[in-house]
Amino acid sequence: MTPELAKELVAFWQEQKAVLDPAAAQRRVEQVVCIARDEDGALCGVGTALLKIIPRLRQPTYYYRQFFAKALRGQHQELPFFLRCKQVLQQYNAGLKRPESLGILLEIENAKIAAAYKRAVEPGFDAVFIGYSPRGLQLRVSYFEDAVLQPPARVAAPAVATGKARAVRRKTNQSLPGTATAPALITTEKAP
Repeated sequence: MTPELAKELVAFWQEQKAVLDPAAAQRRVEQVVCIARDEDGALCGVGTALLKIIPRLRQPTYYYRQFFAKALRGQHQELPFFLRCKQVLQQYNAGLKRPESLGILLEIENAKIAAAYKRAVEPGFDAVFIGYSPRGLQLRVSYFEDAVLQPPARVAAPAVATGKARAVRRKTNQSLPGTATAPALITTEKAP
């Protein structure tokens, strides 16, 4: 990552209205896995990853995000770009003294993509459905080849509620089991 590329990424996210806060954009720069450029050399896509542990898995995965400029959308580059980023992350992880991740965690924000992927395991996509995020979005994991489970990560227990708060929690849990009391994501601030 050069200072010039970092500036270009921050400008790209701000121009595309993807990450408007300059400080957040600068933090995201540290998570960049791959970039895409168009035929003129202009930045048009970025894949980022951050090591996370979600309570559902209790295993470390790279929380992956992918963003394309409007001109690249609809060009069927989403899957090839994702697969290239997965390859880069798998090679990085395999090169560590001790692997730090089982694979890639995806929270499917794009409604069209979510609607297209209805199977638990989609052929060619290589990502297994594991449930829904606290935001109600599909969660999928694309495991690395030969991934080995690590000891389960400790997850903080939810705070004990009393009286009225307990009744509210019970009511909330009835509509979306497990999301009101479980922490959303545990983040390890380490980017590959």
